[in-house]
Amino acid sequence: MAQHNWSGIHIPIITPFKDDYSIDEAGLRRLVDYCIDVQKADGLVPCGTTGESPTLTHDEHKRVIEIVINATAGRVPVIAGTGSNSTHHAIELTKHAEQAGAAASLQVTPYYNKPEQHGLIAHFEAVARSTTLPIILYNIPGRTGRLIDVQTMVELAKIDNIVGVKDAAAHINQSMALLKITRTLSKKFYVLSGEDALTYPLLCLGGDGAIAAVAHVIGVELHEMMQAMARGDYKAAQDIHFRTLDVVDVLFIESNPVPVKTAMELMGQPAGKLRLPLTPLRPESRERLRACLQALGKI
Repeated sequence: MAQHNWSGIHIPIITPFKDDYSIDEAGLRRLVDYCIDVQKADGLVPCGTTGESPTLTHDEHKRVIEIVINATAGRVPVIAGTGSNSTHHAIELTKHAEQAGAAASLQVTPYYNKPEQHGLIAHFEAVARSTTLPIILYNIPGRTGRLIDVQTMVELAKIDNIVGVKDAAAHINQSMALLKITRTLSKKFYVLSGEDALTYPLLCLGGDGAIAAVAHVIGVELHEMMQAMARGDYKAAQDIHFRTLDVVDVLFIESNPVPVKTAMELMGQPAGKLRLPLTPLRPESRERLRACLQALGKI
């Protein structure tokens, strides 16, 4: 397995839909350029939560990954969201992503099933054995109903191609415990923030970056934050954190990706419809979002 540096700010790219709710393929290609050229993404993550993956058919899921890989054209790595609550389906999607040219796979905790920790190990181990792609775990108990324990991640890190985690547990003590133990491992295990308001604190504790929905809007600022941290300028990084905190908060005023897609629309980027059960941002939320974007100079 080729070694790669997974540090940085990766954007879990939205899936734009047309008025008839079909995928806006041309719009998706435009968004790839926007994320790389304008927001300075270090990587793209199609078919994550922000990409409305639960509403995509299997064929659409594969098609979105193919389009993003093709449009990226090697400029940044593509970490394909290929997880599922069905191990068989996760393996199928992961094999497809590997064949399509993805650089890595993002594997969400199996949702709804609520497997025990030994079940999580068996699931991720089976997926890892099916592919040569590097795998980044996606720990998001608020959506899946199951937390990947720190000790479970340490066990999973023993598998050669499990290389890190998107940490969306939203629990700073869990994150600290994870960072404390993984820094002693014999291999690098990347810890990427998946809770956007905690990206700065996680970086201060030794985190490696983020897979951040808000980077659709403030990718440049997060990129500058990473640069400031790299040169030891914690004050500059802190200033960026607090300057952007209001817009980070409002981008989660309703369920992700509703506010992010609305922000993209307000900023003149392809976004389009939301597929049910997601519904448009409420008028009062939309106005609050608009005010935050204006205050930050985004519109």
